[in-house]
Amino acid sequence: MKIFNLPDLGEGLAEAEIREWYVKAGDEVKVDQPLVSMETAKAIVEVPSPYAGKIITLHGEANAIIKTGAPFITFETEDGVEDKGSVVGKLETSEKKWDDSEVIMGSSPTKSPQMKAMPAARVLANQMNIDLSQVTPTGPGGLITADDVKQCMSHQAPTKSLTGETEVLHGVRRVMAQMMAQSHRDVAAVTIVEDADISALTAGTDLTVKLLQAIVAAAKAEPALNAWFDGKTLERKLFDEVNIGIAIDSPHGLFVPVINQAETLSMQALRECVNQYKLAVNDRSVAPANLQGATISLSNFGTIAGRYATPIIVPPAVAILGCGRSREAPVVRKGQLVVGKVMPLSLTFDHRAVTGGEATRFLGVVIDTLLA
Repeated sequence: MKIFNLPDLGEGLAEAEIREWYVKAGDEVKVDQPLVSMETAKAIVEVPSPYAGKIITLHGEANAIIKTGAPFITFETEDGVEDKGSVVGKLETSEKKWDDSEVIMGSSPTKSPQMKAMPAARVLANQMNIDLSQVTPTGPGGLITADDVKQCMSHQAPTKSLTGETEVLHGVRRVMAQMMAQSHRDVAAVTIVEDADISALTAGTDLTVKLLQAIVAAAKAEPALNAWFDGKTLERKLFDEVNIGIAIDSPHGLFVPVINQAETLSMQALRECVNQYKLAVNDRSVAPANLQGATISLSNFGTIAGRYATPIIVPPAVAILGCGRSREAPVVRKGQLVVGKVMPLSLTFDHRAVTGGEATRFLGVVIDTLLA
């Protein structure tokens, strides 16, 4: 018997979610045969078989969260068969036996959590404000399942009659929820807003590209906002290159691919990069490596609706610029009130690492560059 542990799927992430098994217990498989599709923070990855042999146990069902390095599949193989590795890297094996409930929870056998519950059950209980200590477990080894939480909910008297269907978050939306919670908990966020008079820009100006170029100019003038900050060690790292994460909305959730070294790219190259990322996000082909390493971000939510916002910073970055919908508005020029076109801007910065002066000067450079 050989136990195949879930490998690092190439992103350095601590866990992945089972989307679909291609095999079942009892199946005979070959080396490199696709076994399962796994969803990480931003990508769906197929995991190939490291062995030829018979599958004995699948350690987790669809939608279960598996920790990197935890037992994943038990194989029956011939003695002496070596690990062949896979496209996701060197795969570790273990002869140590684990309990399935511990695998689903993503915990180690050496740990003894007070309340054993599947991740989906914990999320649902948190959403519905259910105390897990009041839930009767029916899963293996006293594990609380999502159905157990729903059963507990059915016995509680509702405060009002509501219709709707509960949905447990998966994949990109689940990771987004975790990242937003981390940002709210860890970042000292402050947002400043200003309107940029863009009346002088010619019709057809690519505003997204202008914003990207403005961020580059502002980052060079005020590098404190083009940085990472470690709140635990109170260490700040300033960058020479400007790697801009650009928020892209999709039916699957929010993606933030990164335009690396934006300071080296022409207007045409920036536009091509944005277009390629939009296509890649829509068909879920964006490479995991392209979703990492942002030193600052842009959220151009005004392409949909809205004027001002309080954009959320994703640590370790310290700043994000939000752009609302441009509109006609009264502006004063040389003492005269005229109708102009303004672009609302919202800059959120981490006040632990960035001063108010640095942030306002950064925003000032953004506005000046837009008008240049």
